[in-house]
Amino acid sequence: MPTPVVSVIIPSYNCAPYLRETVDSILAQTGDFVLDVIVVDDGSTDGTPEIARACGDSVRVFEQANAGVCAARNRGLRESRGDFVAFVDHDDYWFPHKLANQLVAFAQHPEVDVVYSDISYWFVNRQTRRFDPPETFAEHAVANGIDPEMSGWIYHRMLLECCPLTSAALIRRTPLLATGGFDEFLPYSEDWDLFLRLSRSSQFLKLREKTVLYRQHARQGSRVARPIDYRSRLVMRAFAQWGRASPDGRAISLREFRRTLASFHFGFGLLHASRSAGADRALARSAFFRAWRTDPFNPKPLAYWLATGLGWTAR
Repeated sequence: MPTPVVSVIIPSYNCAPYLRETVDSILAQTGDFVLDVIVVDDGSTDGTPEIARACGDSVRVFEQANAGVCAARNRGLRESRGDFVAFVDHDDYWFPHKLANQLVAFAQHPEVDVVYSDISYWFVNRQTRRFDPPETFAEHAVANGIDPEMSGWIYHRMLLECCPLTSAALIRRTPLLATGGFDEFLPYSEDWDLFLRLSRSSQFLKLREKTVLYRQHARQGSRVARPIDYRSRLVMRAFAQWGRASPDGRAISLREFRRTLASFHFGFGLLHASRSAGADRALARSAFFRAWRTDPFNPKPLAYWLATGLGWTAR
């Protein structure tokens, strides 16, 4: 068998404090394969491209004017050379065995186009006010077999959540290219959109081991109040187009879908009921009301709709 080539694409934007640690974790991967590491800098102003170039000649660096993470990932995909492709957020960390174990899974399951894994959340240590060293999480990264419930045809599961973290997935190049890549008009939930489309034509496999440290901080997109509820829009569109069953017939119930959709509306409302930048009380009230209409058996959204009308603000 020829030695596989794995392209690892890192979209970067003003990530000087973390990028080197991310790249080093990729370069430290063990196993018999060829690495093709690509950093696409999306108009950084903090010296991020210089840090990427300092990682050595094994890292190819491309710069572009700021166009968003989807455009950066697609640029990396166009420049990539691998049989397999992985996208890594610029502040996440890989344990050394990640790619090797995923490639073994591909060899054992040739019907699969995406192999992903469990993850560990990486929070700031409240005492040191820093992220603990990755080595302290080594006990998390223990191989533990395959999760059958989250493997195979998982479109029905993708209606409830974005099952793979982008940084935890390894994808065969050909089916990835067939999707057309990331939707550059989506500023949020773009990874979920890609995996939803892939899940209609490709089988997935989930490893129970944790291969990624997923860094948590205030700048993450899920904590930003946006004018559009992209999560709800995404799953409603998929439901309207493809229904609630995977190609193999496994499906979620209509009740489960409506309950999950209501939770998305409710979460969007909470963001806009807060004092954060971009919050909008009118959007919050509208979202709470939609949540109640979607799942009228749950009175909580209706209570929040009434409370925001009386001036209540979320912390």
